[in-house]
Amino acid sequence: MIRLLLVDDQALFRQGLASLLSIEPDLEVVGQATNGHDAIALTQTLQPDVVLMDVRMPVCDGVQATGAIHQQYPWIRVLVLTTFDDDAYILHSLQAGALGYLLKRTPTKDIAAAIRSVAQGYTQLGPTIGPKVFAKLKLTTPAPHPQQDSLSQREMAVLRLIGQGKNNTEIAQTLYLSEGTVKNYVTQILHKLAMRDRTQAALWAQQHLP
Repeated sequence: MIRLLLVDDQALFRQGLASLLSIEPDLEVVGQATNGHDAIALTQTLQPDVVLMDVRMPVCDGVQATGAIHQQYPWIRVLVLTTFDDDAYILHSLQAGALGYLLKRTPTKDIAAAIRSVAQGYTQLGPTIGPKVFAKLKLTTPAPHPQQDSLSQREMAVLRLIGQGKNNTEIAQTLYLSEGTVKNYVTQILHKLAMRDRTQAALWAQQHLP
């Protein structure tokens, strides 16, 4: 069971989302907060697996709350769910430690799928969000990773597909591997490149690999 904390200052949206997600057999909404300050406090008390975080809220916004939660409880995943697709919000949220960024217009079934993926440590960017992130990265000067040469050809192939936004199932189908083998490759890649999570790997691959 994945335990969820919902954080949004719009009560109707938050309560409606809680009702819809509670229908999912493997999801449990254990708490709700109306701002980032309350989210930090409830995270300490409830220790949820995933926090669904709005961005623009009174008292303490979602970016600040995401940073505080990630710093204090790095094992708790944060998935941003907001109306705003502003470039600054997206980048600041990811830099603060969020593993995903979705817009509220995302269908509930896709939000549920993203929660499951984020709970396993995978990155989830909405279809309009990924291109914005990658466009920002292309403005910077590429530089090789010092440990890039330590990757095998197969690991490089997996990393390249991660950069294309493919999940483990899609990578397995593309490379004719089992999903378990792909997971092992991802773990090895993150370890060799000393990267925190799949988001960092995806962003780096998009910027540096042809």
